[in-house]
Amino acid sequence: MHPPQQDRTAAPCSTNATRQGQAYESLRSLLLSGSFPPGTRLTEAELTQRFGVSRSTVRGVLVQLAQEGFVVSEVNRGVRTRWFSVEEAADILEARETLESALAGRAAERATAEEVRGLSRTLEAMADCQARGDQAGYSQGNRSFHQQVKHAAHQQTLARVYDTLLHPLVMRQYRDLSTPHPRSGSLEEHQAIFLAIATRNPDSAAAAMRHHVGSARKALMLHLDRNGVTPPAADDASPAGVPTRGAVVDVAHP
Repeated sequence: MHPPQQDRTAAPCSTNATRQGQAYESLRSLLLSGSFPPGTRLTEAELTQRFGVSRSTVRGVLVQLAQEGFVVSEVNRGVRTRWFSVEEAADILEARETLESALAGRAAERATAEEVRGLSRTLEAMADCQARGDQAGYSQGNRSFHQQVKHAAHQQTLARVYDTLLHPLVMRQYRDLSTPHPRSGSLEEHQAIFLAIATRNPDSAAAAMRHHVGSARKALMLHLDRNGVTPPAADDASPAGVPTRGAVVDVAHP
C-alpha cells in the first residue's frame, strides 16, 4: 500500500495568499493614514519594490482595493488613489452618522464593565493630550474611542458595514488645515457619549454620537462652501513613493 501523496501545491498557494494579504493590509493602512494624496498614481513597479512582492500579487491587491472603493482604475491613466466629490463626501459622512449613532446606542445596552472602564481611560488620555497640545496623541485616542464604542456595541452586522465606509479618506481630503485640532467642543462631545453609555441610556448615547459626528460633518461642509473644491490635475498627482506631509496626524475622526 502506497503512502498518501503530499499536496505539493498547498504550501505555495498558502504562501502567495499570505503575501497578498499582507501587502493588502499594508497598502490599505497607508491609504487610511493619508500617506498618499488624493489622485496619486499607484504603479505596479513602485508597489512591487515597496512591498517586495510580485507584480501579480500587487495587481490582485489593487483589484481588491478598487472593489472596496479605496482606489480607482481608469483606462489610459492606471490606478489612482480616490478623490471624493462634495456629494460623495456628504453621502459617506451622513451614512457614518446613522451607523455610529446606532452603534453607540447598542453600546449603552451591551458594553461590559471592562469596556466602559476602557472608554473612561481613553477619555482621560485624550483630556491629557488636549491639555498638553498633543494633537497626534489626541487623534490616536479619538480613533481608539470610536473603535471601542464599535466593539462595545457587540453588533457584528453594523460593525461590518461601518468598516466599509471611507470616511477617514474623506476627512483627510477635506480637512481644514487652518483650524486647530481637535475641533472646539470635541472632548466634551466624547464625554457626553461616554456618560450616556456608562449610565446605560441608549437613546442619549445615540443622540450624543449623532450630534458629535454631525457637528464634524457640518463644519467640514461649511469649510467647503466657503473655499470651494478643486479636483487634482492628472499631471499634479504625486508619485506613490512620496508621502503627504503631515500624514502622521490622524484626523479620521472629528
